[in-house]
Amino acid sequence: MPGAEAIAADEIRDDLEGEIKRAGRGTVVFRVPEITPDILRLRTTEDVFALAWGSDSLSYRAADLELIRKWTALRADWNELLRIHHAIRRKPKGKPTYRLVAQMTGEHGYRRLDALEALAKGLAGKLPVSWRPAEENASVEIWLTIHGDTAVCGIRLSDRSMRHRSYKLEHLPASLRPTVAAALVHVAQCKPGQTIVDPMCGAGTILAECLARKDLSARYASSHVLGADIDLNALRAARPNLRHFVDEPLLCRWDATRLPLASATVDRIVSNPPFGLQLGRPEAMADFYAAIVKEYDRVLRPEGRAALLVSDLRALKDAARLVHWRQEGQWRLRLLGQPAMLTVWRKPSPSTILH
Repeated sequence: MPGAEAIAADEIRDDLEGEIKRAGRGTVVFRVPEITPDILRLRTTEDVFALAWGSDSLSYRAADLELIRKWTALRADWNELLRIHHAIRRKPKGKPTYRLVAQMTGEHGYRRLDALEALAKGLAGKLPVSWRPAEENASVEIWLTIHGDTAVCGIRLSDRSMRHRSYKLEHLPASLRPTVAAALVHVAQCKPGQTIVDPMCGAGTILAECLARKDLSARYASSHVLGADIDLNALRAARPNLRHFVDEPLLCRWDATRLPLASATVDRIVSNPPFGLQLGRPEAMADFYAAIVKEYDRVLRPEGRAALLVSDLRALKDAARLVHWRQEGQWRLRLLGQPAMLTVWRKPSPSTILH
């Protein structure tokens, strides 16, 4: 997700001991000690590729096409890349197929189809002659992504399940993307034994990403990972999604402004409150944020964290100031065509609050 590259880079460092080479423009380039199937367990990324070549010196002119062809033909070790791919992905049944994909943003003196043709020319003789092209469900996919003066080419190690999680059996309108939910869980620093609550859980995507973390086993879920929503339809959608992880997910119908929880009993609140359009009036955001933040502060333990994805950062900051929360990070995203801010806050201990 563009805007969340730093969060993805942090997960790569933490979970894979990866060395970050570059991050930005929706891409993180990194090196790991060993490429294993664990690379596909990343939660904050939507695709993983083995890098063939990259450049940030495109000219925007048609001369780039010859460079793309040469770089594809001469810079990449396709035998090694295919070996890595076959070690990570299961060998398909029947004759292997391949698919070439080109994506391009920005104004250039050539079309996306021209770049795709240059990629194909560079690959001439690099793939086994018995392989056949395919439009869908290809055994091997090679992608070229051009953004402004930057081009990256790689062989895709992941598949659609990395971004379209298998647990998503039920969906709701404007449902949160799993990778963004995973980013919220990551910045909240959720850990085993903590009480983690999403007071407006919708279809349960944030809770699912919390339970999917390898260090948060299902044995904590029955009493430590709680979800709630005021909408019964949302809870009906969340239940089958969460049953991928636990037999009986703990879900309740609550009003997020009046939580039936004792004070100072929650370690982490991770949530995606409604955006202004969902509330009907954008000006209603200030009152709404003030109400939920006051209640979240009540149930949070001192030093507890809240990770929130919001549409109106100013209204959230005003609400957080009233309860003396300290902001620990913010990342600007764009979801469903709307700007959004992913934020993380810490409730200070009483002794550290200055009036």
